[in-house]
Order: sequence, then C-alpha cells, then structure tokens
Amino acid sequence: MSISTSHHSHLLHPNHKRFLTNYRIHTTATLSLPSSRTFRPIQCASTPAQAQDRVFNFAAGPATLPETVLRRAQSELYLFEESGMSVMEMSHRGKDFMFILEKAEEHLRTLLEIPPGFSVLFLQGGATTQFAAVPLNLCTPDDPVDYVVTGSWSDKAFKEAQKYCKPSVIWSGKSGKYTTIPDVRTFEQNPKAKYLHICANETIHGVEYKDYPFPENRDGVLVADMSSNFCSKPVDVSRFGVIYAGAQKNVGPSGVTIVIVRDDLIGRAQGVTPVMLDYKIHVENGSLYNTPPCYGIYMCGLVFEYLLEQGGLKEVEKKNKKKAEILYNAIDGSKGFYKCPVEKPVRSLMNVPFTLEKSELEGEFMKEAEKENMVQLKGHRSVGGMRASIYNAMPLAGVQKLVAFMEDFQARHD
Repeated sequence: MSISTSHHSHLLHPNHKRFLTNYRIHTTATLSLPSSRTFRPIQCASTPAQAQDRVFNFAAGPATLPETVLRRAQSELYLFEESGMSVMEMSHRGKDFMFILEKAEEHLRTLLEIPPGFSVLFLQGGATTQFAAVPLNLCTPDDPVDYVVTGSWSDKAFKEAQKYCKPSVIWSGKSGKYTTIPDVRTFEQNPKAKYLHICANETIHGVEYKDYPFPENRDGVLVADMSSNFCSKPVDVSRFGVIYAGAQKNVGPSGVTIVIVRDDLIGRAQGVTPVMLDYKIHVENGSLYNTPPCYGIYMCGLVFEYLLEQGGLKEVEKKNKKKAEILYNAIDGSKGFYKCPVEKPVRSLMNVPFTLEKSELEGEFMKEAEKENMVQLKGHRSVGGMRASIYNAMPLAGVQKLVAFMEDFQARHD
C-alpha cells in the first residue's frame, strides 16, 4: 500500500502542514526521498544474524518488534537515505527528520482513520505522565470526573487525577482481582463529569474492553489509555476526546508516547500545568517544542508503514484473534492443568495471563521454556503466574511453539 503525502496532507494539523510545505520547498531539488517503502528482509554482510537466532519474546513491554522493521532499521542505522547521517544524529528541526515525523503521523492517521479535528502528538514520559496531563488539560481543580478501574493501570490513573480534580471511581474490579469488565451500559456515571476515563486493555491482568462506553454528560468526553492494544485493531477515534498510548507494546521502542486529542479540547489547561504537559504547547509546535525521541519516532513510523503493508488494522486484528484463540483454547482444553483467571468475554487479545494447577511447577515451566528460546513468560510481580504477551509483532509460529511446549510440559507433569 503506497501513501501519497499530498493526498493526505489535508488531515494534518495546520502547523504540520506548514512544516511539510517548508520541507518540500527546500528539499525537492536536492533529495530523493520515497513516499513509501516496501518491507523486505535485509541481509547485512557485517551482521549475518538469521531469524532462527532470535528468541520468541513474550514480554509485556518493551516488546517484540517486526523482524522486517528491525532489518530495515539496521540497514539505515549508519546512513539514512541521502541524508549523510544516522537518524540518531539528525537535528530534530532539520528537513530530514521533518520528513520522518510527517510520514509517521500521516501513516498513523491512515491506519486509525483519524478524522479531521484531531491532533496527533509524539511525546515523552510514557502513559504514566498522561495520568496527570489528562486532568490538567481537560478540567479545573473542582471538576468531577469518572474513572472505571479495571486493573492496576486505571487505578494508578485515578490516584494521580486526585491531585488535579475531583475524580470518582464509578466501578472497580479490585474485589474480584480484576478478572472482568461489566456491561459498559451499567456504569453509574456522574452526569456532570467532565470526562470518563478507561484503560482499554489492562496489561497486567489481561482484561480488554470489547465495546466502549458513552459519557452520560453530553459535554463530557471519553478518555482512554490504549497503551497495550494501540493499533492492534480498528478503533472509532471520533468517539474519544483523548487517546494516549506508550509505544513500547505494539508500535515501537520505549520512549515515545502518542497522544490523539480532539482539537476543541486544546487550550483549556489549568494555570499550574507544566509547559511539558500542556497539549496546546505541543500542538502549536508540531511535537517539536523540545527535542523529541527522534529515533523512537522513526521506528514507530516504520511500524506504521509495516502495518499498512499487512493490509491495515482489520487484517492485523484477524491475525491477533487467531493467535489468541489458539492460546486460550490450549489453556481451556488442558482440563485444569493451566488456568486463565479472566472471564471469557473480556479476555485480552494482547496479554494472556495463566497459572498452573500445580503452582510449584511454574518456575520449572519458565526455565524449560527459556531453554526452548521462549522468554519473558513470567507474570507481573503483583499477580504471579505466567503471562504471554502476543502483540502484533508476535508471529503465529511463536504462539504455536508455546502451545506445543505447554502440551508437552503437561504430558510430562500431569
């Protein structure tokens, strides 16, 4: 799938259009930079690493990245196109990086079908920084807001918001150890809440929204932390006021935080808001108020192009559903040897927690799995057990190998 910059330039924020126009004026005579790339495995004579040398990495983040993207980055590490330097050496205000930034945004807008009236920001500080940025930008200290707590991350978001507004927990799954999400229509919202905050997918506990609630307040907005299922499936962006996500699960290395914010919500920040948390500042400066995570943005851009080459997010979702189905079927079909605590209707396609009926075997399970080149299967320290994170870049072969190992392990220890 090839993307024409000029065809989609109407989707860019006005400040970004200005940057892109300047880039075209000053570079078309000297540089020949392709508007899209074809992804293919690239062999480098100096580093002849083969696919079989890589482990299957089930880490929750930083997580595995597509091999073709890594090879592309490898081939461009020393010299990016005709720039005469590495991306890591570029000025963030130079024409070469400007091209990278604009293409990353354009491809993300295409992937998510982001409608006009939304700004895209590439920031730093992780999703955790957005726990403070959201209330600081969207409401006053006395405004009520609603939080749904479905796991550790939404709980942390609520606790941070207490410093900057008047948040209420309208539902919590803590008493049930965060194993379910109720019908979103049953949430008892405050009709005056400025926003309703959710975590779309809880990385630690493995619960994922299959539908999203509507704010009861007509003037309120839906805010979502999508860190661990961002770009794993299509999303109707128009239903949200703010979407934020750390990149290190599905779309890039750690260090990049992506924020999609509705334009009419920009410019309302509380007076005490630090300049680095003010959406208006970052929008006006096209994500370049300070030095951004340049190489991380470059990597995200490669991933966005790769996902488009795969056929877009509808095709990505199909692959993710197939991988999850295989793994959950293996767990459910083990006659209790393996158990997933999450209720079936809200099981995550990204993070699959499970335990062994004989918990004393869990250490041996992970040790043997590592010998078979399957790593980072240990569950989060707060919940224990195992967890297989099967993000976009986890190949089907990785899940199939894990399931085969699980079956063999059960046959030897049941």
